[in-house]
Amino acid sequence: MKGILGKKLGMTQIFDENGVAVPVTIVEAGPCFITQKKTKDRDGYDAIQLGFGDVFEKSLNKPMVGHLKKSGAPAVKYLREFQVADPEAYEEGQKIDVSVFSVGDKVDVTGVSKGKGFAGVVKRHNFNGGPKTHGQSDRWRAPGSVGAGSTPGRVFKGVRMAGRMGNSQVTVQNLKVALVDSDKNLIAIRGAIPGGKNGLIIIREAVKG
Repeated sequence: MKGILGKKLGMTQIFDENGVAVPVTIVEAGPCFITQKKTKDRDGYDAIQLGFGDVFEKSLNKPMVGHLKKSGAPAVKYLREFQVADPEAYEEGQKIDVSVFSVGDKVDVTGVSKGKGFAGVVKRHNFNGGPKTHGQSDRWRAPGSVGAGSTPGRVFKGVRMAGRMGNSQVTVQNLKVALVDSDKNLIAIRGAIPGGKNGLIIIREAVKG
């Protein structure tokens, strides 16, 4: 499983070989460092832990500093795991950069979506709202009935209602890599990806590609 951590920089457009403008999201991906190897014998599964993001060592607590020094990795802000088939093929402290991906690769991108605050059902769940006529005056954006009275006499779990919108982990699958710049640690991914600028992005090899 190929994977890397990065920081979302924003959207722009590039032109392909046919001169067609392609909307892309630019991600500063890596360099990342392997901070730990996990094996099935010791941990129950095979994975590697990647660290990303420059940070002052004094900003980390002592357990984190000790954990990073044990692997020989520099001070990093984020730690995330990637499952791999053979963790012994990697070394702790090894540097992983954006060159693990190539133009045309299909990837799955994970990020935390922008928080929208408290939102009603029309915005949050695309409800139509109530009728605009026949004497109705104040129910244009109301959800309507959420359950029967006597039976079952309660509201079922999972009924779509107003509430906090966004600020949750979202994965977009099967996006295409449009550009890889190893010198500047940049990767351009076709289309939009979750999250705001400077948000943490996890890029993995597509599971359905």
